[in-house]
Amino acid sequence: MKVAAMTPKQIQGAERTLSLGTWTITFGAILFSVLTVTPLVQRVTPGGWGWTAPILPLVVDSAVVIVIRLDSTVARLGGDAGRWPAILRWLTGLMTVALNIGDSALKGDLVGVGVHMVAPVLLIATGEAGLAYRRAITRRLDEIARAQTEQAERERAERKAREQAARDEREREREARERAEREKREHAERLEAQRAEREANERREQREHEERLRREEADRQERARHEQRQYELQREERERADRERREQQERAEREQRERQARERAEAAARERAGRPKPTPTPRAVNTTAVDKMNEADALTAVREGHAAGDSVRTIADRTGWSVGWVSARLQDIRDEPLAA
Repeated sequence: MKVAAMTPKQIQGAERTLSLGTWTITFGAILFSVLTVTPLVQRVTPGGWGWTAPILPLVVDSAVVIVIRLDSTVARLGGDAGRWPAILRWLTGLMTVALNIGDSALKGDLVGVGVHMVAPVLLIATGEAGLAYRRAITRRLDEIARAQTEQAERERAERKAREQAARDEREREREARERAEREKREHAERLEAQRAEREANERREQREHEERLRREEADRQERARHEQRQYELQREERERADRERREQQERAEREQRERQARERAEAAARERAGRPKPTPTPRAVNTTAVDKMNEADALTAVREGHAAGDSVRTIADRTGWSVGWVSARLQDIRDEPLAA
């Protein structure tokens, strides 16, 4: 059957009970010894010194008290004082027994001897038993203290392990939070970088689109200006051609009127002179169409006239083409170095 373990407080209570019982027996045995031994010492003490009879039992019993007290202290400390405390313990015990039974033994009273042996023998046995009890209690208290120390160490180690585990868990959670925050921050930075890159691309595309539109608009405006210039040149050429045609017509009509006037004057003069009327010689009104060069020869003549420094009218008369057409070809010749 397993005995329930006692607590240190219960063991200390038992030790106090042992101490109280031991001192009760000790003081009882001392008192009994003083009362028993004093008459014996008085009978063997010289006359006039009988009052010193209690001193001897008190001295012996004091030695018993010293032995019991010091033995309990040494046992409580868990030490061993050696053989002399044991010799003193047994020596005082035997002296107490001898003094207590001496008077009865001298009288031959065996009953008295047995009765007077009870107190000192009980005192000796109590001292030995108390010493053994105290040593056992001390060992047990030491075992309990060691067990409590070991338990405290284990609990402290377990507490440290739990605290370390809690710290490790908090550290892992902190690292996990930091990692999550870092990943979130890096993801946000990637999104921001992608957004910035996308906006930069959009701005670049927008600039390229605007530049392309500006170039197209500039090209369109340039074409429009070129077309306008061409239109104005063509209009000027048409106007010059119309003007030259009108001038040619007016010149032809003027020449025709002058010729007719001359013919009438000549006819009148012949009539006055009585001569016959001459037959008029037919003249072409406009020799331009007859003498007009083809376009290739006309271009060659225009280039030659430009190189020679001839006027537009001279070149036009030479080629048979209009002044406007010759002017346009001369302008093209002047623009050729710029185009090259």
